[in-house]
Amino acid sequence: MPVQNTLSVILAAGKGTRMRSDLPKPLHQIAGNTLLGHVMQVAISAGHQQLAVVVGPEMDNVREDSLKHSQDTQSYVQTQQAGTADALLAARSALTEHSGDVFVLFADTPLLRSETLNRVSDALEQGANIVVLGFEAEDPTGYGRLLTDAAGELTAIREHNDATEQERQTKLCNSGVMAFRCPDLLALLDQIENNNAKQEYYLTDIVEIARKSSLSSKAISCDEAELLGINDRVQLAGAEHKYQERLREDAMRNGATMIAPETVWLSYDTVIGRDVIIEPNVFMGPKVKIEDNALIRANSHLEGATVGSGSRIGPFARLRPGAQLSSGVHVGNFVEVKNVEMGEGAKANHLAYLGDGSVGEGANIGAGTIFCNYDGFRKHTTTVKKGAFVGSNSALVAPVEIGEGAFVGSGSVVTKNVPADSLMVERAPTTIKEGWAAKFRKLMSRHKR
Repeated sequence: MPVQNTLSVILAAGKGTRMRSDLPKPLHQIAGNTLLGHVMQVAISAGHQQLAVVVGPEMDNVREDSLKHSQDTQSYVQTQQAGTADALLAARSALTEHSGDVFVLFADTPLLRSETLNRVSDALEQGANIVVLGFEAEDPTGYGRLLTDAAGELTAIREHNDATEQERQTKLCNSGVMAFRCPDLLALLDQIENNNAKQEYYLTDIVEIARKSSLSSKAISCDEAELLGINDRVQLAGAEHKYQERLREDAMRNGATMIAPETVWLSYDTVIGRDVIIEPNVFMGPKVKIEDNALIRANSHLEGATVGSGSRIGPFARLRPGAQLSSGVHVGNFVEVKNVEMGEGAKANHLAYLGDGSVGEGANIGAGTIFCNYDGFRKHTTTVKKGAFVGSNSALVAPVEIGEGAFVGSGSVVTKNVPADSLMVERAPTTIKEGWAAKFRKLMSRHKR
């Protein structure tokens, strides 16, 4: 862990042309979080106290996204894409004001782990002035190479286009992630030139410049998959796949059961308790918490919801943002819950829509019940008190309250508050006309001739 103030500068100015999208690459998502958001969360988890994001011109939406993850994030604009050193120098004012370690991260590497950044910090603590994170690539073509001497000191980083054939035989590749503990980082950055095939200012040149100043550089490596960069939609899907595998494994190792884990979709912030059982084909969007011993049946969709301990959800249930379920709640097949608090032991087992309101402890919502929460202009709330019973196929027209222990007869349209322990029934009188059907069929048969 960093022992002094650490600044992470996240380079997020890439437009992502190969994404074929009007959305900047850092704002594409995996597991319910932007690529930039993933990298920022990793830096925060690693204990980095200051964050700066370098964006391109007219990328205010990237700047706004960064503030969602840390309100103290500073953003800087790289006016022209002239290389990674140029991008880092766009944050010159942050570097000038900062006196601790500096990390350079990239907004398109969402699989990076905070534990790896901690290893980089440890290498700085052990005496390195510069630490570069690398990986052993099965096919290093196109990657910059990390060149070391016999003592293991990092001597240079050579871009593939500028490397000799001998240097290209090296399989230790540059991820781009770097960290610095230098007396004057800006002085080193200002010495970088653009004498290369692309005529760009490569941050990687800083290793050789630092070496001339008797500063030490070290390379450490991690798994190649952790440093997967994203440049197009195919790589985006590949990163999603790997990240989902990671989330599922973490959930199962922490005590959850997934019957068919490859069919369960989680978000970056999903919280799953012990002895939770998740059946196949379940999707969880952001801000979902499932407490111990809950059962999530097949083909359910959850987002922005809390599921209390011992609750049963689904199959084919939908919990939308604001669904707050206490312990022992049952939400059954084809039930949708949105912005509703359900008390302990409450039930809505079949074919219902519950939107904007509350259902008290032990209350029962019958099949086909609807909370009529929207009048075309505003949302209104429905309150069902403790122990109330709402019969099947009822419409509760908000704002309305069903009192504690009250009964609502099946098929009722409730437009007024129902007092506690009352029975409310609203139905048209039943009319039966014997023989009507036979006469009707006879009449209609004449018209067919």
